[in-house]
Amino acid sequence: MAIALLLLAVGFILLVKGADWLVEGATAIARRFGVSDLVVGLTVVAFGTSVPEWAVNMIAAIQNHTDLVIGSVIGSNLANTLLILGIAALIFPLSVQKSTAKFDIPFNLVVTVLLLIVANDQWEHRGVTSILSRIDGVLFLILMAFYLYRSFTTQRIKVPDEIIHAAKTGVLQAMFLVCIGIIAVVGGGKLVVDHAVQIAMHLGVSQALIGLTVVAVGTSLPELTTSVIAARKGKADIAVGNVVGSNIFNILWILGTSAIVRPIPFDTALNSDIIILIAATVAMFLIIHSGMLHRRLLLWWKQKDNFLIKRWEGGLLLGLYVCYVAYVVARG
Repeated sequence: MAIALLLLAVGFILLVKGADWLVEGATAIARRFGVSDLVVGLTVVAFGTSVPEWAVNMIAAIQNHTDLVIGSVIGSNLANTLLILGIAALIFPLSVQKSTAKFDIPFNLVVTVLLLIVANDQWEHRGVTSILSRIDGVLFLILMAFYLYRSFTTQRIKVPDEIIHAAKTGVLQAMFLVCIGIIAVVGGGKLVVDHAVQIAMHLGVSQALIGLTVVAVGTSLPELTTSVIAARKGKADIAVGNVVGSNIFNILWILGTSAIVRPIPFDTALNSDIIILIAATVAMFLIIHSGMLHRRLLLWWKQKDNFLIKRWEGGLLLGLYVCYVAYVVARG
């Protein structure tokens, strides 16, 4: 037990330092290649911090532990939306760009609803066992390719040459920081998850509770540390983009590749958790647009300024996550 606690602490240290390197290197790459912080957050950082979830789910799919795959993704996305954004906004109010508020978050909502639909085969064919098939996995990967293409083609910026030449971090150094950061984040995440699960098992916590809470939060710790550090450094685009991008990666990339490796049987008991995830995404959307709720909601598309997640709204998201954990614990 003592060794598990020690290794858990080492995992946290690796996560924090690795996230620091990842944010620094990703920001430098954004400036060097004329790509905005937002795109880096939505793609490079989001993918890097989603690697723990991907590794866990791929191994689970290969070893036929498919009951862990969808549950951990749902739990991770709930932790991203409520816990991570909530904590990051409490530290520093988060400015959200128009493209994130008007496309990325609605796209996140669409793919979450799509997961609910494609996983429930019994809705279309009565008596059929629900399963996330290889065809569903291919569909998810096609949507992932579309999302990446749109992000890179619509969010490029022109960075003045003097800013590029004045940058302190060179391209190779920045890439090295990103690689080392991802390795540290993944290693730290694995240590935290493995030994948190070991401690939870020692205390007699149920497998279902571990999957939706300990494993989900553990694999979301890279997103948490990266978003918190980005918020502290004033890189709100990376903080918010990392969370939204990770949610999209988790569903489209992780579940897509996992379903292709092995079709994933779906426990319909998880429908309530997906519905809660959809509600959380809607809540995030409404909070970001709360500044204009005194006007007609249909005018949201004409908003010109960046959107904002205030500190009290971050506290609201965090409170909602506490309520969800209490619900899962009560449900057993």
